[in-house]
Amino acid sequence: MRKYKFIIKGHDYEVDILNYEHDVVELEVNGTHYSVEVQREVKEKPKTPRLVRTAVPKPSPEESGIAKGPSPKATVKTPLPGTILKILVKAGDEVKKGDTLLIMEAMKMENNIMAEKNGKVTEVRVREGDSVLQDAVLLVLD
Repeated sequence: MRKYKFIIKGHDYEVDILNYEHDVVELEVNGTHYSVEVQREVKEKPKTPRLVRTAVPKPSPEESGIAKGPSPKATVKTPLPGTILKILVKAGDEVKKGDTLLIMEAMKMENNIMAEKNGKVTEVRVREGDSVLQDAVLLVLD
Protein backbone atom coordinates (compact mmCIF):
# COMPACT_ATOMS: atom_id res chain seq x y z
CA MET A 1 0.00 0.00 0.00
CA ARG A 2 1.32 3.41 -0.99
CA LYS A 3 0.34 6.79 0.35
CA TYR A 4 0.59 10.08 -1.53
CA LYS A 5 -0.23 13.69 -0.69
CA PHE A 6 -1.31 16.11 -3.43
CA ILE A 7 -2.16 19.79 -3.39
CA ILE A 8 -4.40 20.71 -6.31
CA LYS A 9 -5.58 24.34 -6.60
CA GLY A 10 -4.91 24.86 -2.90
CA HIS A 11 -6.83 21.75 -1.74
CA ASP A 12 -5.02 18.93 0.09
CA TYR A 13 -5.67 15.35 -1.02
CA GLU A 14 -4.43 12.21 0.71
CA VAL A 15 -4.39 9.24 -1.65
CA ASP A 16 -3.89 5.64 -0.53
CA ILE A 17 -3.39 3.02 -3.22
CA LEU A 18 -4.97 -0.12 -1.80
CA ASN A 19 -4.70 -2.60 -4.66
CA TYR A 20 -3.35 -2.56 -8.21
CA GLU A 21 -4.15 -5.56 -10.43
CA HIS A 22 -3.86 -5.54 -14.20
CA ASP A 23 -5.53 -2.27 -15.28
CA VAL A 24 -7.74 -1.72 -12.17
CA VAL A 25 -6.55 0.37 -9.22
CA GLU A 26 -8.42 0.50 -5.93
CA LEU A 27 -7.64 3.69 -4.06
CA GLU A 28 -8.93 5.91 -1.29
CA VAL A 29 -8.92 9.70 -1.63
CA ASN A 30 -9.54 11.62 1.64
CA GLY A 31 -11.45 8.61 3.03
CA THR A 32 -13.60 7.95 -0.07
CA HIS A 33 -13.09 4.60 -1.82
CA TYR A 34 -12.65 4.53 -5.64
CA SER A 35 -12.04 1.83 -8.23
CA VAL A 36 -10.21 3.27 -11.25
CA GLU A 37 -9.40 1.70 -14.59
CA VAL A 38 -5.98 2.69 -15.92
CA GLN A 39 -5.48 3.13 -19.65
CA ARG A 40 -2.01 2.57 -20.95
CA GLU A 41 -0.58 3.32 -24.33
CA VAL A 42 0.97 0.26 -25.84
CA LYS A 43 4.37 1.30 -27.10
CA GLU A 44 5.93 -0.62 -29.90
CA LYS A 45 9.29 -1.95 -29.02
CA PRO A 46 11.92 -0.16 -31.04
CA LYS A 47 13.63 -2.41 -33.50
CA THR A 48 17.31 -2.91 -33.05
CA PRO A 49 19.09 -1.27 -35.96
CA ARG A 50 21.00 -3.64 -38.17
CA LEU A 51 24.36 -2.56 -39.49
CA VAL A 52 24.72 -3.24 -43.17
CA ARG A 53 28.19 -2.93 -44.62
CA THR A 54 29.00 -2.87 -48.25
CA ALA A 55 31.81 -5.02 -49.57
CA VAL A 56 35.12 -3.20 -49.75
CA PRO A 57 36.66 -3.45 -53.21
CA LYS A 58 40.16 -4.84 -53.43
CA PRO A 59 42.76 -2.14 -54.08
CA SER A 60 44.64 -2.10 -57.34
CA PRO A 61 48.39 -2.81 -57.23
CA GLU A 62 49.09 0.92 -57.56
CA GLU A 63 46.80 1.74 -54.61
CA SER A 64 48.16 -1.00 -52.37
CA GLY A 65 51.68 0.39 -52.51
CA ILE A 66 53.13 -3.08 -52.99
CA ALA A 67 55.73 -2.97 -55.69
CA LYS A 68 56.32 -6.11 -57.66
CA GLY A 69 59.90 -6.50 -58.64
CA PRO A 70 63.20 -7.40 -57.04
CA SER A 71 62.99 -8.23 -53.36
CA PRO A 72 64.10 -5.42 -51.05
CA LYS A 73 67.45 -5.58 -49.35
CA ALA A 74 67.51 -6.94 -45.83
CA THR A 75 69.45 -5.26 -43.07
CA VAL A 76 71.01 -6.99 -40.10
CA LYS A 77 70.64 -4.87 -36.96
CA THR A 78 72.01 -5.13 -33.45
CA PRO A 79 69.61 -6.51 -30.85
CA LEU A 80 71.41 -4.72 -27.99
CA PRO A 81 74.08 -2.05 -27.60
CA GLY A 82 77.57 -3.57 -27.56
CA THR A 83 80.98 -3.95 -29.20
CA ILE A 84 81.80 -5.82 -32.42
CA LEU A 85 84.35 -8.54 -31.60
CA LYS A 86 84.69 -10.43 -34.88
CA ILE A 87 83.28 -10.11 -38.40
CA LEU A 88 82.99 -13.50 -40.12
CA VAL A 89 81.80 -12.34 -43.59
CA LYS A 90 82.79 -9.75 -46.17
CA ALA A 91 81.01 -8.00 -49.03
CA GLY A 92 80.20 -10.47 -51.81
CA ASP A 93 79.89 -13.56 -49.57
CA GLU A 94 76.84 -15.81 -50.02
CA VAL A 95 75.12 -16.66 -46.73
CA LYS A 96 72.34 -19.03 -45.78
CA LYS A 97 69.68 -18.60 -43.16
CA GLY A 98 71.18 -19.36 -39.75
CA ASP A 99 74.82 -18.69 -40.72
CA THR A 100 76.77 -16.68 -38.13
CA LEU A 101 77.68 -13.31 -39.66
CA LEU A 102 79.53 -11.71 -36.76
CA ILE A 103 80.15 -11.93 -33.04
CA MET A 104 79.46 -9.03 -30.72
CA GLU A 105 79.78 -8.48 -27.00
CA ALA A 106 76.70 -7.15 -25.22
CA MET A 107 76.09 -7.15 -21.48
CA LYS A 108 79.43 -8.96 -20.92
CA MET A 109 78.33 -11.88 -23.11
CA GLU A 110 79.36 -12.91 -26.60
CA ASN A 111 76.41 -13.01 -28.99
CA ASN A 112 76.32 -14.59 -32.45
CA ILE A 113 74.48 -12.46 -34.97
CA MET A 114 72.97 -14.78 -37.58
CA ALA A 115 71.42 -14.36 -41.02
CA GLU A 116 67.64 -14.35 -41.00
CA LYS A 117 67.41 -15.28 -44.68
CA ASN A 118 69.51 -16.54 -47.59
CA GLY A 119 71.33 -13.87 -49.56
CA LYS A 120 74.51 -12.14 -50.56
CA VAL A 121 76.34 -9.66 -48.32
CA THR A 122 76.37 -6.35 -50.21
CA GLU A 123 77.67 -4.07 -47.44
CA VAL A 124 79.47 -4.40 -44.12
CA ARG A 125 78.86 -1.19 -42.20
CA VAL A 126 80.96 -1.88 -39.07
CA ARG A 127 84.54 -2.84 -38.18
CA GLU A 128 85.91 -4.98 -35.39
CA GLY A 129 86.12 -2.97 -32.17
CA ASP A 130 83.25 -0.60 -33.10
CA SER A 131 80.76 0.24 -30.37
CA VAL A 132 77.18 0.08 -31.66
CA LEU A 133 73.80 1.12 -30.31
CA GLN A 134 70.62 -0.96 -30.36
CA ASP A 135 69.07 -1.27 -33.85
CA ALA A 136 72.21 -0.03 -35.60
CA VAL A 137 72.60 -1.51 -39.11
CA LEU A 138 75.57 -3.89 -39.19
CA LEU A 139 75.23 -5.56 -42.62
CA VAL A 140 73.08 -5.33 -45.73
CA LEU A 141 71.98 -8.52 -47.52
CA ASP A 142 70.65 -8.67 -51.06
